[in-house]
Amino acid sequence: ACNCEKNKRVTNCRMENGQCRCEAIGSGAPVDCNTLTTKCLLMKAEVMGSKSGRREKPKDAFEDTDGLYDPECESSGAFKAKQCNGTTCWCVNTAGVRRTDKHDADLKCNKLVRTTWIIIEMKHAERNSPLNAESLKKFFTDTITSRYQLNGRYITGVLYENPYITIDLKQNSSEKSFGDVDIADVAYYFEKDVKGQSIFHNSAGLNVSIDNEPVKLEKTVVYYVDEIAPEFSMKSLTPGVIAVIVVVVIAIVAAIVVLVLTRRRKGKYVKAEV
Repeated sequence: ACNCEKNKRVTNCRMENGQCRCEAIGSGAPVDCNTLTTKCLLMKAEVMGSKSGRREKPKDAFEDTDGLYDPECESSGAFKAKQCNGTTCWCVNTAGVRRTDKHDADLKCNKLVRTTWIIIEMKHAERNSPLNAESLKKFFTDTITSRYQLNGRYITGVLYENPYITIDLKQNSSEKSFGDVDIADVAYYFEKDVKGQSIFHNSAGLNVSIDNEPVKLEKTVVYYVDEIAPEFSMKSLTPGVIAVIVVVVIAIVAAIVVLVLTRRRKGKYVKAEV
């Protein structure tokens, strides 16, 4: 037996030729413990773990209603372009994020659309003084290249706008070399780390320290930009946006009604000369 340092959501670990080899929970897919596991296999293991009671479902699992689902994975560990939950289906990108409206099982997803740009936006707790921008950039660049094994050329920006920190990861399919980790997998590991739900074995999460001073992150949001624009209709608008639209429409209709009634009322008292 051995410990898979890069992924604790595994089972049946054993040493083979001096390497720790395991199987992903929920799929049984082989896992190379020397590199990051694909996001698809990690999500499947998380769902299976929640169903079997091996671990508690994360309290923020439904912050994004599509954030956690039981995915269909290719033999390579990549997401299948079409994902379904019963008779409801949708298309996803290489990060496993829904990029179309939900339809019935007849939905066609011609290919798995690549996510070429991932934006990780964080907000740190209130401070008496801002952080040093250069030290912050060095910390996150070094962390992403060493902890998540991402080639530094895919980190295109680390921007600090107190209190917001924005990290840009860009990776086209033509740029990605054989053996390079995928930016979608890096973002998933990173997001779990900053939320204290680390996938690494014997790790509580990522300790952010700038100039030897611990920094607390209060909020992390991940945005995805695909090589082909997503295909959402008005049906996919959030309830909040729909509510705003309805209120505006009602206000306009009410204003028109008031205007019409006011003019009619004035018209009753106009006297005509004989």
